[in-house]
Amino acid sequence: MANMGLFSGTKSSKPLTLSVKSLTVKFRIPYYTHWGQSLLVCGSEPVLGSWDVKKGFLLSPVHQDDELIWSGSIAVPIGFSCEYSYYVVDDRKNLLRWEMGKKRKLLLHETIKDGEVVELHDLWQTGGDALPFRSAFKNVIFCLSFSLDIERSDGLIQNKLEQEDSVLVRFKICIPNIEEDASVYVIGSTSMLGQWKLQNGLKLSYAGESVWEADCVIQRGDFPIKYKYCKSGKTGNISLETGANRNLNVDFSNNQPRYIFLSDGMMREMPWRGAGVAVPIFSVRSEADLGVGEFLDLKLLVDWAVESGFHLVQLLPINDTSVNRMWWDSYPYSSLSVFALHPLYLRVQALSEKMPEDIKKEIEKAKVQLDKKDVDYEATLATKLAIARKVFNQEKDLILNSSAFQNFFSENEDWLKPYAAFCFLRDFFDTSDHSQWGRFCHYSKDKLAKLISEDSLHYDIIRFHYYVQFHLHIQLSEAAEYARKKGVVLKGDLPIGVDRNSVDTWVYPNLFRMNTSTGAPPDYFDKNGQNWGFPTYNWEEMSKDNYAWWRARLTQMSKYFTAYRIDHILGFFRIWELPEHAMTGLIGKFRPSIPLSQEELEREGIWDFDRLTRPYIRLEHLQEKFGSSWTYIAANFLSEFQKGRYEFTEDCNTEKKIAAKLKTCAEKSMLLDSEDKTRRDLFDLIQNIVLIRDPEDSKKFYPRFNLEDTSSFMDLDDHSKNVLKRLYYDYYFHRQENLWRENALKTLPALLNSSDMMACGEDLGLIPSCVHPVMEELGLIGLRIQRMPSEPGLEFGIPSQYNYMTVCAPSCHDCSTLRAWWEEDEERRRRFFKNVVGSDALPPSQCLPDITHFILRQHVESPSMWAIFPLQDLLALKEDYSTRPATEETINDPTNPRHYWRYRVHVTLESLQKDKELKTTVKDLVCASGRSCPPGGQEVASNTRDKQQVASSQEKNPISKPLSGVPQKGTVAVV
Repeated sequence: MANMGLFSGTKSSKPLTLSVKSLTVKFRIPYYTHWGQSLLVCGSEPVLGSWDVKKGFLLSPVHQDDELIWSGSIAVPIGFSCEYSYYVVDDRKNLLRWEMGKKRKLLLHETIKDGEVVELHDLWQTGGDALPFRSAFKNVIFCLSFSLDIERSDGLIQNKLEQEDSVLVRFKICIPNIEEDASVYVIGSTSMLGQWKLQNGLKLSYAGESVWEADCVIQRGDFPIKYKYCKSGKTGNISLETGANRNLNVDFSNNQPRYIFLSDGMMREMPWRGAGVAVPIFSVRSEADLGVGEFLDLKLLVDWAVESGFHLVQLLPINDTSVNRMWWDSYPYSSLSVFALHPLYLRVQALSEKMPEDIKKEIEKAKVQLDKKDVDYEATLATKLAIARKVFNQEKDLILNSSAFQNFFSENEDWLKPYAAFCFLRDFFDTSDHSQWGRFCHYSKDKLAKLISEDSLHYDIIRFHYYVQFHLHIQLSEAAEYARKKGVVLKGDLPIGVDRNSVDTWVYPNLFRMNTSTGAPPDYFDKNGQNWGFPTYNWEEMSKDNYAWWRARLTQMSKYFTAYRIDHILGFFRIWELPEHAMTGLIGKFRPSIPLSQEELEREGIWDFDRLTRPYIRLEHLQEKFGSSWTYIAANFLSEFQKGRYEFTEDCNTEKKIAAKLKTCAEKSMLLDSEDKTRRDLFDLIQNIVLIRDPEDSKKFYPRFNLEDTSSFMDLDDHSKNVLKRLYYDYYFHRQENLWRENALKTLPALLNSSDMMACGEDLGLIPSCVHPVMEELGLIGLRIQRMPSEPGLEFGIPSQYNYMTVCAPSCHDCSTLRAWWEEDEERRRRFFKNVVGSDALPPSQCLPDITHFILRQHVESPSMWAIFPLQDLLALKEDYSTRPATEETINDPTNPRHYWRYRVHVTLESLQKDKELKTTVKDLVCASGRSCPPGGQEVASNTRDKQQVASSQEKNPISKPLSGVPQKGTVAVV
């Protein structure tokens, strides 16, 4: 639970020197630690270490009932003030973890007399406690349409202690979501708290920052006290917090406190839950767009979302990906720049209020030509840039000399100048591979200054890139502000990687390991693993400036978004690292990780490292894979180093070398089988190893993923098999946990603290056991896809059992849509119908609207904080929108590294806005589940279907039954 800062107030200007007159501050906080760990307080004043954790004040533990209480006392001068936080350290005061959220503030008013004892009852602040103060809630969902007047002065004591046997208790509660004219009370077992009667309870005053406080003088004989907080609305409705009674028990045996300041975190209420829609911006279709969805289309999408009961719109990455200047760049996760926006989403009609008629006609012609079933990436981008250049040539001086542009430029020049220079050099050298740029291959500020100089012949080309980015910023900012005012959270996407030929690798080469690639081990998406081709991060180098590059990325995102999805959050724990010469994702290792040492293996009786690390290729393997053409393969790719044993030749000993030689052979028509099949078979051979030798230390090894599947492993003796199996499971599932946890706790807080956006993490795939506890501690919201359950032994996830701190969805952009998934596998469809729907009937072969409605209802009724649905799955609620083949609605095929990301919704936003039936159906689902709706979407629309038809369909349809999944009362949650 949260302690949202103890007291407001300015820092005391008095020097911290203890005089004769002083008082005692006693810290008290319940917190369970592991063996060898301690809790300390560190703060802004020397007595608390001046923010040096090594000099912080250590607390002492004691067991009280079922809690471990950490406490300690310090002497401070009268009128003392400071900021402070709690930290977990080891026995050498090395930092292990710390509280999330804001620093606590303490201001002791000068009316507290010499010699008094002030006892602080705090609660540890987790990342989840800080969620209501992230911009998604604070500035959008909980944004008040009215103002609250602060009723308390900083640190002022409202009551006087006149009797020796009395104690002043300060009650404090945080309520980020409150109705206009509502009052807050604390009621409890003592007469001063009304003896559980609201009319006699203690009324709290607003102290700012969603905090409510009140002082109460209580006789010592009244302790221990039981109490709860409650709200009373202007209509007379009373909301009493859920859960068990709060308890206040004070030890008066020695050093008796006269002042007890409580910080009771959040008022416990029914968890807030909301819903949203997910769609890539390129997939949106409107009557105004030019071949692709555009930033200004978001305003129409927001209107539809509000009227459908949605509080959130989720997008894919929107940064410029123009690395190759072809359709390959449709992949939105391979950024040319992590700061620049993609020109593809520019609305050229909005570039000028005085658009020449000839350009207007060109735009109208292009709209017709580009209005296709799917996005034509190359033609659309080329057309937009050509039109933008014409407008730029007419208005460049007017725009670039404007105060609006000058402000934009001054705020963004650190990334904008290198970006513009990179785009110029990319086009000049006809490649983004900056190693091919001659004297410009290595970035420097001096070279940059010359490139972007006003005296250069190409200065207008540089300025054009400034101009496009300025207009993209204006258009996206307009859409983002529109969403905020409508109560809709705009959720962006933070890619895990950058393209190796990007502005960022050019400007900051020391932040990346360019001789490696990132990917993912085999999982739900690809049984052979994935090779994304991004360079891995040099975390050690990044830490030297406290991850400034990451912090800048998040700061830039927060200009437009109030929430974001961290792509492949496991990469902040560990990344799947592959050698640069790999093309597949199978032969990799985790970084960081603790390898198997040669000494460790030798102790276990493993000696033949050459046999285990070289591709194991026998004659029978060649004959089995290549049949009669094995002799050709052996002659051109392999050499026989022992009788019946082969190895790859020097020109073919990596996957990239194999692919290059195969291409040459195919061009000469020398292959009997297809190039693809031959490449797969050769890759199988080169991947037929048991251990991977560390290229930086020949005495360290990594077990090959799924090593038991290899013939190299199968041909080993039983002892070696048993040892290697045990070490394999130790490497992948045990020995790395602490290392990965520590790595995440170094990197992720830097991201989370660099903006106030709400953060969600994509935690699908092979999940180490350390991941979910860290995400919970940091307040990161996870992802649950029903067809990809994280629980062992389940084929289908159970939405009613999802954790509150999750986003649930029936599908996502990296898999087939709900409709396609239903229709592609008959046996799986039957298992789902029997085990999830609970029906032995034969399921329909098509994903009918009733099927879709059932699955969507499962998700909105789940305990998950968010239920976010791909737009395609929502359209499946109506047969009119299901005429397009389901397979055409897939956004990405993760098994295809050259997938063309071009899906466009086949209906315009204007048409969807007119479809009251669909909006009503969706809003009924959301509102009936108890999820919050934005203003304008709160009323449950009357169902357009006749009630008798509904009743009739329920009798006939086995899926029309009540669903469980509403969260239990008392869940600690955003309220």
